[in-house]
Amino acid sequence: MDVFKFIISPILIFIGGYLFLRIAGKKAVSQMNSFDLLVVLVLGTVLSDPLASDQTFETLYFGLAFVLLYFLFTVLTLNNKLRWMLVETSTVLIRNGDINEKGLRKIRMTTEELMSELRIKGFINTKDIEIAVMESAGKMSVIPKSTSRAVQTKDLQLHPSPTFIPIPLIMDGQVIDHNLKFLQKDRAWLNTQLKSYSIEPDEYTRVTLAFYNQYGVVEVDTSDSKDLSQEPQHYLPGRSN
Repeated sequence: MDVFKFIISPILIFIGGYLFLRIAGKKAVSQMNSFDLLVVLVLGTVLSDPLASDQTFETLYFGLAFVLLYFLFTVLTLNNKLRWMLVETSTVLIRNGDINEKGLRKIRMTTEELMSELRIKGFINTKDIEIAVMESAGKMSVIPKSTSRAVQTKDLQLHPSPTFIPIPLIMDGQVIDHNLKFLQKDRAWLNTQLKSYSIEPDEYTRVTLAFYNQYGVVEVDTSDSKDLSQEPQHYLPGRSN
């Protein structure tokens, strides 16, 4: 058996491709512009070729060269004069409640697709939109009119307490000790908190998720089945009712 072809070569290609993509940066497909997508497509083609041939090192060279060209292109887009020639610009689709038909034709979007995107974002009437823009990354941004946006706490002159991400303490029955350490707590403290949920120290497996919220309270979701009533608000989609 050819060890290089069947063992070493695939490993080198996998590691090289992984490093190239890490170097190029991480973006969701919906956040990529045309050149980002081109890099992914070309790298995919270049890296798959040596799996059927013996050009492993030549392939890694071309992959690296293409990533370097990508970085050169990225640097050029930082220049304001060149950016407008190299990168697609944003397109206005709605302004002051009025649909921009020219903008829709430019990005080849139908009115039905526009309405679908608005519904996804929680709007059903174009007259409620101050401006809607198709960004260069392919996502639509929607800014509602001041009379249609959700009420903000500052509108009511309220001063809510700061918000922070809930800190997981137990996930799927496993205690996350480094988060306890971050909070300067220990398992004895955690066990005390769990007692209010009738969970003993040897029953961590019952806990699907336990987290520390912004009010300093531990909230727990267990794997125990919940017997919900047959009220309409407790409807479950599917055949599990």
